[in-house]
Amino acid sequence: MPTLPLSLYVHLPWCVRKCPYCDFNSHALNEAPLPERDYINALLNDLAQSATMVTARPLRSIFIGGGTPNLFSAAAIGCLLDGVARHFTLSSNIEITMEANPGAGDGIAQRFAEVRNTGVNRLSLGVQSLDDGLLKTLGRIHTADEARQAIAAALNVFPRVNLDFMFALPGQAMDMLDSVLREACAFDASHLSFYQLTLEPHTPFHYAPPEHLPDADTTAAMQERVEEVLANAGYGRYEVSAYAKSGARCEHNLNYWQFGDYLGIGAGAHGKVSFFDSDGKVIRVERAIKQPHPRCYMDAAPEALTAESHIIEQREFAFEFMLNALRLKDGVPRALFFERTGVPLADIAPMVQDAVARGLLEPDDAVFRTTALGWRFLNDTMQCFLTDER
Repeated sequence: MPTLPLSLYVHLPWCVRKCPYCDFNSHALNEAPLPERDYINALLNDLAQSATMVTARPLRSIFIGGGTPNLFSAAAIGCLLDGVARHFTLSSNIEITMEANPGAGDGIAQRFAEVRNTGVNRLSLGVQSLDDGLLKTLGRIHTADEARQAIAAALNVFPRVNLDFMFALPGQAMDMLDSVLREACAFDASHLSFYQLTLEPHTPFHYAPPEHLPDADTTAAMQERVEEVLANAGYGRYEVSAYAKSGARCEHNLNYWQFGDYLGIGAGAHGKVSFFDSDGKVIRVERAIKQPHPRCYMDAAPEALTAESHIIEQREFAFEFMLNALRLKDGVPRALFFERTGVPLADIAPMVQDAVARGLLEPDDAVFRTTALGWRFLNDTMQCFLTDER
């Protein structure tokens, strides 16, 4: 049996309102009403078909993302997870994460308790800020007090909680960041994520950038402050934006970054699946994207659920692998490259040597890991592994 880890991503693409910085495949309720039963049925059909690609491989993790998954009822989440259990063997210590947003419905404490009873054992809460002015600028529908109430409810119910925050926000000064860092640490959640606000293409913020964004030097200083304060509070930075207490790293995201396999079900969900020969060696890796619009996804015949797919060519593997692996601060074992691509390490040796010679990659025979310079200029480091064809 192949030993490559396997995860499942489920996309629930509805939000109360679309945020102006968001480039995810999500849809406001007033633009695309949420047909809960029909969508869950479509997910179950997708699940049944996807399971045939990975026969007898247990799931290491499940991540229910969005969108705002807590717009769905706990009964719907339970139905979905029952379907997963029918088609897959679940690891005994499987991590099941669901994303949620404060302000999405009343009675959030009760809703969280009901979701916990379905088997979800990790919640990722989209807080983003604890400043009402910044929340308004970001287009969030919740207030700072609603966020605090949701955090308290999550911590009371789930054994593992991640809190998402953003920094380098319009008009945010260092003392404002310090305030949110102090409060974030005081919650004592097992995991924190701090993302720099970026103006993604085709978003309202891209077309009409907000005023008073921190400059590059201030943004860099904010990133350093985040890492310093969180480290002092016991949160180790293990990925570009991820900080965890001991034993609390996100297993699902680690699988992405270590080039594991994952099935994607739901509108616009991405997947990456490896295929093996009789000796368990990877012979082909395929990426796929499901129909992006919820209505098209629900109306699609089983054979038409996938909107596009492509087999990763050998010349692409160096960049595909490093794009994920080098986000990890401690890097990954070099042996993983052959194990998870089927491509000999010798084939990428010139690229590795170039990155080492430029001081971007550590000269370590056992691990692919950036230097301090390579970590600071991560995009440049990754570009060392681009071929002329890309």
